[in-house]
Amino acid sequence: MAPMGAIREHFEKYWNGEVDPEKSPPFVPILQAEEVADSVAFVSSFANATAIRTGEGLVIVDPGSFILYGQVFAGIRSVLDAPARTIVYTHGHVDHCFGVEQWEEDAKSRGAKAPEVIAHEDVPARFDRYKRTQGWNSCINARQFQSAVEWPKTFRYPDRTFRDRLRLELAGEPVEIVHARGETDDAAWVWLPTRKVVCTGDLFIWAAPNAGNPQKVQRYPREWAEALRRIRALDAEVLCPGHGPPIFGADRVSRALDETASLLEALHDQTVAMMNQGATLDDILGSVRAPAHLLERPYLRPLYDEPEFVVRNTWRLYGGWWDGNPANLKPAREAELAGEIALLAGGAHRLAERAEALVRGGRLALAGHLAEYAVRAAPDDEAVWEARGRVNRARMEAERSLMARGVFRAAADQKKP
Repeated sequence: MAPMGAIREHFEKYWNGEVDPEKSPPFVPILQAEEVADSVAFVSSFANATAIRTGEGLVIVDPGSFILYGQVFAGIRSVLDAPARTIVYTHGHVDHCFGVEQWEEDAKSRGAKAPEVIAHEDVPARFDRYKRTQGWNSCINARQFQSAVEWPKTFRYPDRTFRDRLRLELAGEPVEIVHARGETDDAAWVWLPTRKVVCTGDLFIWAAPNAGNPQKVQRYPREWAEALRRIRALDAEVLCPGHGPPIFGADRVSRALDETASLLEALHDQTVAMMNQGATLDDILGSVRAPAHLLERPYLRPLYDEPEFVVRNTWRLYGGWWDGNPANLKPAREAELAGEIALLAGGAHRLAERAEALVRGGRLALAGHLAEYAVRAAPDDEAVWEARGRVNRARMEAERSLMARGVFRAAADQKKP
C-alpha cells in the first residue's frame, strides 16, 4: 500500500467522523493527486480521475471535466510519468470525459501511439443528445450550480465501444471494464484484479446516490444496486469513486457498497410495492421512507440528491409521467387555475400573504404552492413576486440537497418579467 498522503488522510477523517459531512461535503474535491496503490494515481477533482501504469503505458479512468481536465492532467503527471495507452470513460457526463486531446498531444511529443478511448456503446448517443439540447443543459446547470458556464458543444467520441463487458490485456495485466445502468444508461466500472483496485465512476459518490435528479433523464436504482453488489463480491481493497476520496481497506469498501445498495433497494422496493397496490404518486411520496441509519453514514448523506427524488424517478421508470390524479391527466393551464384560486381567496395579495404566514409556521411546501399561484394570477405585480422570492429563499435555506437548494435559489432570485 502506498504511504498515507493528503487524500488518504482526507478519507480517514470522514470515515472516522472527524469531519461533519453537512458542513464540508466529502464529494467536494480537494484538487490534489497521490499514489493510492502501487503505480495507481488518484486525482481529486470534479470529477475524479484514476491512472494506472502498465507495461504498455497508462490506463486513465475518466480524463476530467470540461473545466478541470488541465488539473487532472497535471495531477497524474505529478505521480506517474508515462504516455497514456488507454482512456476509459465511466460514462458520458461532462465532468468525466474531457481532456483526451492533452493526452494525445503528450503521446505525440513522446513519439508514442495516441491513446485509445473506450466507452460503453450508449455514450455516442448521449453526446448526440447533448448537442441537440445544448441550450437546455446550460439552463439546468445555471439552476443546479448557479453557474454561467456554457454547456459544451463538441465532444471526443470513443474509438472503441462495448456492450456488456470488455477485458483488456496490457503487458499481461488484465483490465476489466463492465457495463452497469445506474446514474446513467451508459455507465461502466473498471476492475484491476491484480491490484485489487476498482474504479466505480459515479456508482459511488460519497453522498446518497444521484438516482433521482429532478432535472435530468431517467436513472436506474434497481440495476444500480445490483452493480454495487457485483462490485462488492470482488473484495477490492481500494475503491476509487467518481466523487469524494478513495476508500481504503476491503472491509470498508464492502460496507460502503453494501449500504449504498441497501439504500437504493429500500427506496425502490417500497415504491414498487405500493405501485403494485394501485397507489398514486402522492400516496407513495407520503409513505416511502429511507432507512434513517443509512442516511447518517458519512457517504450516504442526502446532500446532493435525496430519497424523495429517487422515489419519483422510480415512479417515472415504471409508471410514466401521470401521477394518478385524474385532474392532472389533462390539467388546466397554471395561470387559469391560479386565477380561480386567487378569486376564491380574495386576490393574489391574499395568497402571497398566506404563503408567508405558512412559512412562519414552518409549512414550507404548502407556502410554495400558494406563492406560485400568486405570481401566476398576478404576473405583473411586483409585490407578489417579492413575496414569492422570500418564500423560495426560506425553502432553499431549509434544504440539505444541492438539487433542491439549486431550484429554490433560482426561484428566489427570479424577478418579475
